[in-house]
Amino acid sequence: MKYNSRKLLILMAMAAPLATAAQAQTAEGDNNDNKPVITYTANHPRYVLGGLTVDEMKGYDNDYLLNISGLNVGDTYEIPGPDISEAVRRYWNQKIFSNVEIVADSIVDGKAYLHIKLTAQPRISSIRYTGVKKSEREDCEKIIGFQPGNQITTDMVNRAEHYIKKHFVEKGFKNCEVHITQREDVTGDNRVLVDIDINKNEKVKVHKIYITGANPKHVAKLKRAMKKTHEKSFVNMFRSKKFLPEKYDEDKGLLIEKLNEWGYRDALITADSVQTIDQKHVNIHLNVYEGTKYYVRNISWVGNTVYNSDLLQRILQLNKGDVYNQTLMEKRLTSDDDAVGNLYYNNGYVFYRLDPVEVNVVGDSIDLEMRIREGQQATFNHVRIAGNTRVYENVIRRELRTKPGDLFSMESIKRSIQDLAQMNQFDPEALQSQFGQSGIKPDPVSGTVDLNYPLTSKGGDQIELSAGWGQTGIVGRVGLKFTNFSVQNLFRKGYKRAGFIPQGDGQTLSLQVQTNGTYYQNYGLSFLEPWLGGKRPNQLSFNISYSKQSDVNSNYINQNYYNNLYNYAYGYGTSSNYYTDAYDPDKYVKMVNLSLGFGKRLRWPDDYFTFMAELSYTRYMLKSWQYFLITDGNCNNINLSLSLQRNSTDHPFYPRKGSEFLLQATLTPPYSLWDGRNYKNLATNPQSANYQKEMQEKYRWIEYHKWKLKFRNFTALSSAVKAPVLMTRFEMGILGAYNRHKKSPFETYYVGGDGMSGYSTGYATETIGLRGYENGSLSGNNSYYGDAYAYSRMTLELRYPLMLETSTSIFALAFVEGGNAWTDVKKFNPLNMKRSAGVGVRILLPMVGLMGIDWAYGFQKYISGYSGKRAGGSQFHFIIGQEF
Repeated sequence: MKYNSRKLLILMAMAAPLATAAQAQTAEGDNNDNKPVITYTANHPRYVLGGLTVDEMKGYDNDYLLNISGLNVGDTYEIPGPDISEAVRRYWNQKIFSNVEIVADSIVDGKAYLHIKLTAQPRISSIRYTGVKKSEREDCEKIIGFQPGNQITTDMVNRAEHYIKKHFVEKGFKNCEVHITQREDVTGDNRVLVDIDINKNEKVKVHKIYITGANPKHVAKLKRAMKKTHEKSFVNMFRSKKFLPEKYDEDKGLLIEKLNEWGYRDALITADSVQTIDQKHVNIHLNVYEGTKYYVRNISWVGNTVYNSDLLQRILQLNKGDVYNQTLMEKRLTSDDDAVGNLYYNNGYVFYRLDPVEVNVVGDSIDLEMRIREGQQATFNHVRIAGNTRVYENVIRRELRTKPGDLFSMESIKRSIQDLAQMNQFDPEALQSQFGQSGIKPDPVSGTVDLNYPLTSKGGDQIELSAGWGQTGIVGRVGLKFTNFSVQNLFRKGYKRAGFIPQGDGQTLSLQVQTNGTYYQNYGLSFLEPWLGGKRPNQLSFNISYSKQSDVNSNYINQNYYNNLYNYAYGYGTSSNYYTDAYDPDKYVKMVNLSLGFGKRLRWPDDYFTFMAELSYTRYMLKSWQYFLITDGNCNNINLSLSLQRNSTDHPFYPRKGSEFLLQATLTPPYSLWDGRNYKNLATNPQSANYQKEMQEKYRWIEYHKWKLKFRNFTALSSAVKAPVLMTRFEMGILGAYNRHKKSPFETYYVGGDGMSGYSTGYATETIGLRGYENGSLSGNNSYYGDAYAYSRMTLELRYPLMLETSTSIFALAFVEGGNAWTDVKKFNPLNMKRSAGVGVRILLPMVGLMGIDWAYGFQKYISGYSGKRAGGSQFHFIIGQEF
């Protein structure tokens, strides 16, 4: 064919990719451009592709654009024909072009030279949201992924409108409207301004739920079975009444599950509808078919060889004559911790299968056959760790109970996840969710299981900065806690560090300073090695602390002192050197403490138990200290503390299950049994000239035996991730004496208030909180020094998680609490309680640690012996650095 001056437009695809070939061919008589003409006939002419060019596009390689077409120079094609149509379709499938054309530049000697013309999709210059708040806009940005600079397509717009609407519908805005429009950006080439207009309209709530077809006695319970769909009523006063379509579908399934639980095996919903009343309310109509209520007649076990049928039947807890409770059967076969399935899984039978089969149905009775395929026992093969950036891998692996070659055990996997969470180096929520998706990979061919622990590192180090007002001015507190410390890297170069802090071995180093400059200083350092030697979970702990508290000049211990303090605090013109003038360095109490502890994880009764022994020495140095039994001299306290602890909680901050137990005995040597002194007649007359000297002799070596019992239990009230949790607690402590004439003035209990550590006039080394009451207000009961020798506390606390994220975790709580303290151990009575109730919140921040605030009301406003001051009533308590 000879060169011709007429134009041929072979293909233009501007609407649908399937309607591409020859849609825009020019008329045969158009002679304006010197382009070849091809006449459409029944038999399309064939040409050799002599050359292929493509328009250049910024950001795209020309070879890549040419390769998309699938056309090869030298091959023969029908023009127009299916290969050309397929080439255009390929470009449209890329979703990055707004226009595609293929034209023939020339046809010479049976060769066609084609040119591919492309127009890129426009790019986004800016995005503007209307109709939503900032937080809602941020949620939408995460959902749709629109970013300035990205290309935008019609599909992207349609998808974004769909997902934004779905997001707000899930939040109760059933009538939400979303419109995304594009405007040409005149300041840029092929760019658009994107406007996202969202009209949420009113939230839609459920007005009434009508259930027909069911036994009228069942209707109320069926409504309660629906977890997220509630009608307006007094019973649901504090429940959400939002209508959420997805949750409604889930709740219909829960309704049927409830009927199955009652034995209605054939129950189903025959019809349901959502009736719109107005823009804000809907009614829900459900028609239910209950059917016959069934009972279990016979249960037989088939295929079991590892465990006998009697054992499996006892675990099942479903017997002949029982209601055919399918929900219970499912739990006892698979879900519960002690289910039949877990019995097999914990003994290596990961390929085990159990199918409950209804082999016979006679009237309202059902015969069940439990068909078991046990398979072979499996072992762990590859155990991989991903996402760790904080600690050495051996530090992680020593916590795992799933070693390669070990017999497969689901309990070992759960314990490993729990132990990793207790390390406080990784996000436990992320580990739980991600491991459940892809953590276990069984291979039936090899009979092994691969494990993958996906870790998300989080900062466990903490900085504490706080300040308070005391009777001698502002008291500041600074604390540093490093939870991933490494002693071995302290002086080694090139090893894992966080700034100047050596890290990687999971050791804990804490430094603490508390002072107001002149009157009070407290310095502390503690160290914990959780795996002494690195091979066994044996703990080694060390602690050293020093504190000094000085007194105020006796000239100021009068009414003028308090007047001057008032004037100073409110700026009414006292001396600027008031506190300096009042300071008396010759009146003080100093304390030095050293302790060394060793702990060991036990295997009996189970390996949740640990045993801890700690040897401690404290020296008290007093000079002219008028607030204590001893005003001058030194007292020494050497004691051995033995503790038996058990911790089976599943989360360090928000436990959903498990318990904590502590039984502790602290003993000093019984000096009075061998020193030969008559303590009955020693230091009995405060008016005696030798009284203080005798007091020094009496308490030079302190003796006592101290007993403590603590128990906390956590119970999730649902199986949801964000489940409310009920925490119950009981604790008690008793400080006893070997010789009733030598009761220790130290190691007593300071009971009441926020439970935060601090210094008190009684020097009770252990502070016990009781919310709703002033600090220390329960201590002593008529004792000036507040030296309680016994206490008890009980708590019932309901917790609800507001946020459980890597960056921040928050839960709210409501509680009732009771407790008391006694100076005479013989009067100890845990049922004689000072009661309180309140609400609060806890926040865990990575670099700050635990913080919280509680409001509580103490029902006994005045307590005998508390100087006539108000002890209970409305109280606010602040929590920093420790759980209450």
